Amino acid sequence: MTAFPILRRSDRVLIQGVTGAQGTFWTGHMLGVGTNVVAGTNPKRAGVTHLGLPVFASASAALARMEVDIAVMFVPPQAVKDAALDAIEAGIRGLVVLTEHVPVHDMLAVFSSARASGARVVGANTAGLVTPGEAFVGIMPGHNTNIFRPGRIGVISRSGSLGTLVCLNLTRAGLGQSSFIGIGGDAILGTTTEEALQALDHDFRTDAIVLVGEIGGAMEEDAARYAATMAKPVAAFIAGRAAPPGRRMGHAGAIVEAGAGSYASKRAALERAGVTVVDTPHAIPAALATRLSPLVPERA
Repeated sequence: MTAFPILRRSDRVLIQGVTGAQGTFWTGHMLGVGTNVVAGTNPKRAGVTHLGLPVFASASAALARMEVDIAVMFVPPQAVKDAALDAIEAGIRGLVVLTEHVPVHDMLAVFSSARASGARVVGANTAGLVTPGEAFVGIMPGHNTNIFRPGRIGVISRSGSLGTLVCLNLTRAGLGQSSFIGIGGDAILGTTTEEALQALDHDFRTDAIVLVGEIGGAMEEDAARYAATMAKPVAAFIAGRAAPPGRRMGHAGAIVEAGAGSYASKRAALERAGVTVVDTPHAIPAALATRLSPLVPERA
C-alpha cells in the first residue's frame, strides 16, 4: 500500500462480498480500468472463481495465499464489523467501508482495532476512492472518462453524488483530477476531512485541492486550521446553506444543533484560512483558475 487513502494502481485489492449484485457490478468496472483486484470473499462460495478472481471464505484465508493492501466491503450493515475485524486481524492496512447504516458501536469497535493495528479506515458510508488513469474502488463512476480524467486537482467529498458533480465540472473545464477521496457521510468516520487534506497536501501529483463539505459536525472547521498552513490553494463548496437548524440532511453527520456545524461557521472558518468558498459546485473551476493562474487546463 503506497499512500492510502490515495489509491494507486499497484495497491492489491480484496473485495469482500464480491459475488453479490453490487460487488459483481462494480468489481467488473474496477477491473476494466486496471484496478489491481486480486481476490474476493464470500463464506458461502469459497473455492469458486468469480470474474476471473479466486473467492475465499474470509480475508484471513485470502491472506494465507496472497498479499493484500486494501479491503473493499460490499457487505450488509450487520456484517461490516466481522468483515472489517477479519481484514484487520489478517494484516490488511487499508479498509474502504462502502456500507451505510452500520451501527455506531460496530464502527467504534472497528476503529479501535484499526488504531491498535496501524490500519486506516475510509468510511463507513463512503462512495470510494478514484485515481483517474490508474484505479478506483467503490461505487464512484471511476470508469467514466467524461467524469474522471487524469490531472492535478485533488477532490475530497463527504457526498459521492456531489463529488461526482464536482469532478464532472472540473473535467468539462479541462481540469483533471489527481485523486478523489470520498470520506463518507456518517457522523463518525475513519478518515476525516483534515486527514484527507493532509494526504493530498503531501501528494506531489496534486497542485490544488477541492473540498466538498456539508453542514453538521466540525470536520470542515478542523480542516480549516490545517488549510491555513498550506501552500497549495484550496477551494470549497459547503452543501446545506439553506437548511434550518436541527434539520437532518441526507447523511448521518449532516445535522446542525444549537448553531454548531452551521453553514455560516464552516464558511467563516474556511475563508479565514484562505480557502476560496463558492456558492455552487459549478463555480469551482473558475475559482481554481483564479487561484492557479499559471495552471494550463489539461485538455485532450
